[in-house]
Amino acid sequence: MTSLLIRHARPVPLRPDERAPDRPVDVLVEHGSVTAVGPGLARPQGVEEIDADGRWVIPGLWDQHLHMTQWTLASQRLDLSSARSPEEALGLVRARIAERPGQPVIGWGHRAGTWDREVTVSELDAVSGDVPVVLMSGDGHHGWLNTTALMHLALPVRDSVVRETEWFATYPRLGTLGGDGETAPPAFRRALDAAAALGIAGIVDFEFSGTPEDWATRWAQGCDRLRVRWGTYASTLERVIAAGLRTGDPLPGCDDRATMGPLKIISDGSLNTRTAWCCEPYGDAHRLEYPSGQPNQSPDELRRLLARAHGAGLEVATHAIGDAAAADALSAYAETGARGSIEHAQMMRREDVTRMAALGLRASVQPAHLLDDRDLTERIWGDRSERCFAFRWMLDDGVELAMGSDAPVSPLDPWLAIAAAVHRSADEREPWHPEQALTPQEALAASVDGQPSVGVGSRGDLALLDRDPLATGPDPDDTAATAARLRGTRVGLTVVGGLVVHRDL
Repeated sequence: MTSLLIRHARPVPLRPDERAPDRPVDVLVEHGSVTAVGPGLARPQGVEEIDADGRWVIPGLWDQHLHMTQWTLASQRLDLSSARSPEEALGLVRARIAERPGQPVIGWGHRAGTWDREVTVSELDAVSGDVPVVLMSGDGHHGWLNTTALMHLALPVRDSVVRETEWFATYPRLGTLGGDGETAPPAFRRALDAAAALGIAGIVDFEFSGTPEDWATRWAQGCDRLRVRWGTYASTLERVIAAGLRTGDPLPGCDDRATMGPLKIISDGSLNTRTAWCCEPYGDAHRLEYPSGQPNQSPDELRRLLARAHGAGLEVATHAIGDAAAADALSAYAETGARGSIEHAQMMRREDVTRMAALGLRASVQPAHLLDDRDLTERIWGDRSERCFAFRWMLDDGVELAMGSDAPVSPLDPWLAIAAAVHRSADEREPWHPEQALTPQEALAASVDGQPSVGVGSRGDLALLDRDPLATGPDPDDTAATAARLRGTRVGLTVVGGLVVHRDL
C-alpha cells in the first residue's frame, strides 16, 4: 500500500515565513505523494488511517553521507573509540585475542590524531603474533595493520600505517580476512530498520566498494525499506557509464526508491590523519611528511574525473576537508561545468564559500564531526578554527546545506547532527564558534533532502514526532537545553512513499 491517511497531525514549518496551523490537521498520501492537507479529510476506500494524536509531522529525514556496509559492520567490530593512547589500543587488542584465540581482529574508531606519537607495525606485532589485526581509524582514512594482515592483504610490509588512496583500495579485501562480522541482507535490514526508527526515510550510500547490483540483491531480500542513492567511485565509474546510469535513474533490479547517485571523489585526506590539504602548514608540521597535507589526485586527474562524470549525466560529490582542497575542487567544478556537492567542506576560506554559492553547489556537511574534532582542530589548525564547519556563512551566502553523519565516523543519528549544528559543544563548555550555529528550523530544513514543509505535492515520506522539534525551553538562548531536547526526540512513525516502515505509537 502506498496510500495512507494520517489524522490529527501538526505540520512543522521549515521556513521562517511559514506558520504552523493553529490546530492539528489530516494528511493524505496517495500513490506515494501528499495529495491533501486539512481538517476532516475524507478517507478514500481501502486507505489505512492512523491517528497522530496531535504529534508533529515533518518530511522524512535523510542522511546525505554514509558508508552503509561499514556502518552495518561497526557494531560487530572491536570498539577502539575509548583508546586515548597507542598503549590503550594495544591493550584492547591483547584482551580481544585472549578472549577469542586465533580469530582475526578487526577494530574501528581510534583517533590517532589526538595521540602524542606515531604508531608502529612492530608494536602491534608484539601483542598479536600471527593473528591478523586491522585497526581502522575513526575517520576511515588510515589503517593500523600488523605484518600478518599486511601480507594477507597483499600490501607492502612497512612499520607505519596504511593511508588514503592505498587504504581505500584495501577496503574490498578486508572480508577475506574473516572475523569482520555479517554483511548479508538481514544485517543490512536491521541497520535500515534502526535508521527508520529515527525518522530517516533516505540515505546516500558512499560505501568504498561494491556495484549497483549489490543493492539489487539486498532489495530483493527485504532491504527495500528506505530510499537509497548509491554513489560510485572512479574504480566503477566506467561500468556505471557503460550501463547507461545517470544520477536519478533507478538502480537495476530496484524500484524508483533506489537510484543512481553521484560520482564520489576523495580529493584530500582528513584532519585526524593529518592528510587534509591545507593552504598553510599544520601546527605540528614537523611530524609530517607533507606539512600542509596533500591532494589525492593531480589537478588534471580531478578535472578529468569531473568532466567524464558530468558528460555522462552524473553529479559529482567531491570530498574536501582542507581549505586548499575545497578551493581546487571549486575551480574544477567551474572549469568543467560539473554539478553536485562539496562533501564535508570542513575548513573553507570566506571567499570560497561565496564561490560555492555562485556555482550552485551543495555543502554536504556532518555537524557531529565538530564535536569530535574541536580540540584537535584548535591544536593543529589554530586560529583557522573560525573557518571550520562554517554553516552560518554557507546559509547566509545561499549555499544549500545537506546534512548527514558519515557513519560510522559519526553515529547514524540525524538528531545528534541537528543538535550539534544548533549547539556546537559535546560537553559543559560553551559552544565552539557559536557565530556559525544554526537554528533548529534551519538544521531541520537541511536534513530533509530539500523537501518543503509537509503539504500538497510533497513526497509521501513523513515522520511523526512526540515533541515539537522547534520548541525551546524557558530561555530561548539556552542552546544547550535545546540541543538536549533535540537529541531526545522520539519518532512514533516513519513513512516512505506512503509505506509505513517504522511504527511505535
